[in-house]
Amino acid sequence: MSPIEDKVLAFFLQHKKQKYKKGELLIRADDQPQGIFYLKSGTVKVYAISKKGDELVVNLFKPKAFFPMSWAIGNTTNTHFYEAVTDLEVLRSPKQEVVEFVKSNPDVLYDLLSRVYLGIEGLLNRITYLMAGSANTRLISEITTLAKRFGTTTATGIEIQVSEKDIASQTGMTRETISRELKILKSKKLVNVERNKIVILDVEKFQDELAEGI
Repeated sequence: MSPIEDKVLAFFLQHKKQKYKKGELLIRADDQPQGIFYLKSGTVKVYAISKKGDELVVNLFKPKAFFPMSWAIGNTTNTHFYEAVTDLEVLRSPKQEVVEFVKSNPDVLYDLLSRVYLGIEGLLNRITYLMAGSANTRLISEITTLAKRFGTTTATGIEIQVSEKDIASQTGMTRETISRELKILKSKKLVNVERNKIVILDVEKFQDELAEGI
């Protein structure tokens, strides 16, 4: 861990650890969060529910993230659900203590701001493909983003633990469309698809496929 990450962890370790099982909610939409969560282990998804009842995933958090900071700093109303994708271990600190900690530590604030801007850049790319891309480019873009954030390099390629259902909720496409497009990518020998797992076999060719579809 970096010195900044050590400092953030040391701050949150002043508070009691909490554990959540896969599928449990940390925060409900429209509820007042009980504090700021520091994710020690596991993955958390942030989503909204459409009028049709569909789950629309807008973000995923991995370890060392702390949230919801827009609520803490901007006093925004929380409109999303925060759910454990895996079993979790978190630390939770009162909102005002986190705000004071960030304000009194410029290095932590700068690091947080840099991660926010990286997230915005990724969000802009995602919006671009969602608005103008085909189903093919939207899928490749989403898999690429997941690979960068959660992928594991193996002997066969970059492995991502994700289901067709998850990708559908993250792209706004149907599961049938995701399944069809994955079969096309598999036929081109760009990916291998197993139960709840996708392996990018050739990253360069995978990126070329995305560029050709723009």
